[in-house]
Amino acid sequence: MILFDAALDWLAHGLVAATWWQIVLYALVTTHITIASVTIYLHRHQAHRAMDLHAIPAHFFRFWLWLGTGQVTKEWVSIHRKHHAKCETIEDPHSPQAFGIKKVFWEGAELYRAESKNKETMAKYGHGTPNDWVERNLYSRFSWQGVGLMMIINLALFGVAGLAVWAVQMAWIPVTAAGIINGIGHYWGYRNFEAPDASTNISPWGIMIGGEELHNNHHTYPTSAKFSVKPYEFDIGWGYIRALEKMGLATVKKVPPKLQLGSIQPVADEKTLEALIAHRYEVMAGFARELRRAGKLELEALKARKADISVLKTANRWLHRDDDKVPDAAKPQLAQARAEHPVLDKMVTMREELRQMWLTTSASREQLAADLQGWCHRAEESGIAALQEFSMKLRAARA
Repeated sequence: MILFDAALDWLAHGLVAATWWQIVLYALVTTHITIASVTIYLHRHQAHRAMDLHAIPAHFFRFWLWLGTGQVTKEWVSIHRKHHAKCETIEDPHSPQAFGIKKVFWEGAELYRAESKNKETMAKYGHGTPNDWVERNLYSRFSWQGVGLMMIINLALFGVAGLAVWAVQMAWIPVTAAGIINGIGHYWGYRNFEAPDASTNISPWGIMIGGEELHNNHHTYPTSAKFSVKPYEFDIGWGYIRALEKMGLATVKKVPPKLQLGSIQPVADEKTLEALIAHRYEVMAGFARELRRAGKLELEALKARKADISVLKTANRWLHRDDDKVPDAAKPQLAQARAEHPVLDKMVTMREELRQMWLTTSASREQLAADLQGWCHRAEESGIAALQEFSMKLRAARA
């Protein structure tokens, strides 16, 4: 009878007799460690080699991922590298553009599992991942036993409530990584940069999923260990990396490049061209700001005349985007706005001319520099203040 009562007490309270809020706190802390392990170890260190990790944190993250997710490093890294290499094509393992947002959000884990069985993907993209004794004989060989051990630990600590904690821990990565990052992060949000894919920043505060919320920044600078680029953005994963670096446990290799401005040159030269190409995303983001500012001025002028603003208001959302990123439904309003507002039409035209300078592969360096000089001359002779100011800033740019 005593043993029976003890067993019931254990089932009800576990070994630690934790309160409900302590159990919730445990679940939050453990899932956050899992997210940190994914973003720091799997993503920034292993997949993109943006940083080096000391053996101590590297092995801790491997162990924790085995315990909390059953994740095999080579599989995750291979699939993620293929995602970048084949982004938003039919070969992308988890693109909402190819499979649809509902499929990726709700069945992203299934897409991942299917791709993990693709031997060609593993062979082509899995290079450089751990292949030591413990990886071969424990983490890769017995991947499900890790999550089984986590369930036993939770049951021992909290009794039957530990099963609920375990369920949350097991769902955390499929929901946040497969669903939110791979799904919503290529479907909805804001964009700092006109990256060649549809990646978006879900939120400027990368806390809940370790900084992975800043997905457009990451796709723009995939080899950067730091995901935040704007003063108002926060990447908690980067904070952890900096802490590890100060302790001598990590070495950062790359961060987002920053355009340097010197004195304004008389004409755009080859160094200006070099800076334009090296910092093209930042340059075009600056042009987008000028284009939005010009659009706002045109809107204010329409409001002052009490004219209809609906077409321009819709068009302003897309004026600074590449043509293939503009939805078909918005293209008529965009064309109408450009026809009715010559200033905006000129800026959109010159934006595309500038973009072609790093897309052109047949022209020589000297020809491209001459083209850039001509572009700056036309911008400064346009009579459009936004173009004139942008051109002078561009002539001050250095790589």
